[in-house]
Formats: sequence, structure tokens, C-alpha cells
Amino acid sequence: MAPNPKHLILNLLMAADGPLSSREAVGACALFGIRENSVRVALVRLAAAGLVEAAGRGSYRLGPQAAPLASDVSRWRTLEDRTCEWDGGWLMVSTGALGRSDRPALRARERAMTMAGFRELEPTLYLRPDNLVGHAPAARERLYKLGLDPTAPVFSAHDLDPAREKAARQLWDGAALTASYQATRRKLQAWMDHAAQLDTEVAARECYLLGNDAIRQLVFDPLLPEPLVNVAERRAFHEAVQAYDRAGHVIWQKLLAHLSSGGRVNAGLSEEAPPADKRPH
Repeated sequence: MAPNPKHLILNLLMAADGPLSSREAVGACALFGIRENSVRVALVRLAAAGLVEAAGRGSYRLGPQAAPLASDVSRWRTLEDRTCEWDGGWLMVSTGALGRSDRPALRARERAMTMAGFRELEPTLYLRPDNLVGHAPAARERLYKLGLDPTAPVFSAHDLDPAREKAARQLWDGAALTASYQATRRKLQAWMDHAAQLDTEVAARECYLLGNDAIRQLVFDPLLPEPLVNVAERRAFHEAVQAYDRAGHVIWQKLLAHLSSGGRVNAGLSEEAPPADKRPH
């Protein structure tokens, strides 16, 4: 399945060393069978939403509405630096006083909670292990930037009663998380072992699809401490994604340089592939 052109353009901008030209965006999207008209429509809609903005004639950069989320997402490269030893305490968020009728606000709240690794212990009460550098003040600042209503209390807690302590520790499936670290790391390594044999366009397409999934896995990882998850396996996975990202960056810079100089992605790709909006979902 082809990636959504808006998501692909935003991901390219977040990974780019500078602005992205419309020619580069069209060529990159063509790798996935996305037609030029769909790319230009996506750029118009992204600009209207403030997610991209003009950076010169025919080129774009991230817009003000995308900057806070993009800044947070880009921190996946240093995620292990955010953790510290866990003393058994919890970070807590109460949403009981917040409204539930504003759908965009609800989506922003849920995204913030998920990205910061919080789970619902009881209705309107969320928590996560307090193993993050900066503890409650830093967590509060990050959650507000990600979209949590700034009136929501964010605080630390210790000494939960035994029943709630047990329930809290069961909110995450640590064994499944550990297995996912191992499985994705093996996929990344297997791809890198044969990447040099691939044409640039094939390599760019494949490394984007696999790398996007791996980075998303890291972005939404709850960063649990021992004994809730195998931290060594997560760190090995993180290192593998960093190595993969460096290799992918070289491939995509080579491709974008080719497109920037007037080269074209294999025309047959976009002609043979059905339009993205006609593909099954």
C-alpha cells in the first residue's frame, strides 16, 4: 500500500537537511505510485493547515503547526537519554475536569498520552513509571506541548495501594514489547545485509517503508524500566534503527540530489501503479 502523500511529504521534510522542492516531492512520491496531481493537492492542503510553508519559489519547509510535533518526533534518536533509574514511583495525569465534546482536543490529548507512554489506570486517571529525566515537571511540559490541555494536573505519586500497584504494572505487555524489539531489529539487519545490491530507487522505497515503521515504533515506545521490559533489548533495537537511519539518509540524499538536478524516477513506476486513492485499504 502506498503511503499517504501528506504523511510522506512531512516525513521527508522532517528528515531533510533543508527545504524540499516540489520537484523532489513529486519524484519521491512517484516511487510509491503517487501521481503528481495528488502530490500538489497534498502540498496545498498542508500549506492551508499551516503544516508546511513556502521556503522560496517552488520549495517548502515545515510550517508552524507542524513544528512542535516534529521537534518531539525528532528526539527518537536520543530517547535513551530521557530515562533514569526507576524507584517505583509513578507519573500521573488526571483528565476528569477536562471536556469531552471537542473532538480535535480529544485526539490531541490521546496522542499526547500515547506518545508519552501513559496508560489509563481508571477512567480519567492515567499513569506511567516515573523513570524519565526531569520527572513530573519535564513530563508536564512535554505533554502540554504535545496537546494536553494545560489545566490538566500532571504529578508524581508513590505508595499506590496493592491492588492499584498490581493493576498499574499490568497495563503494558512487556514480553510483547521485548519481542517486537527483537523482531524489528532482525528485519532491519536483514535489509541492510543486502541493501548494497539494490538500485537506488528500490532501496529508497524499501528503506522508507521499513524505516518509517521502525521509527514510529520508537516514537510511540513507552520507555518502560526494568523489570517491566527488557531494557537491553530496547537499547539494541534503538542502536539498530540509528544505523539503519544513517544508511537510509545516504540513499535518500542520493535520490533527492538526482531529482533536484532534473532526473526522473522510473516513469513506468507511476504509470503501472494504480493511483493511491484507488488502492485497497
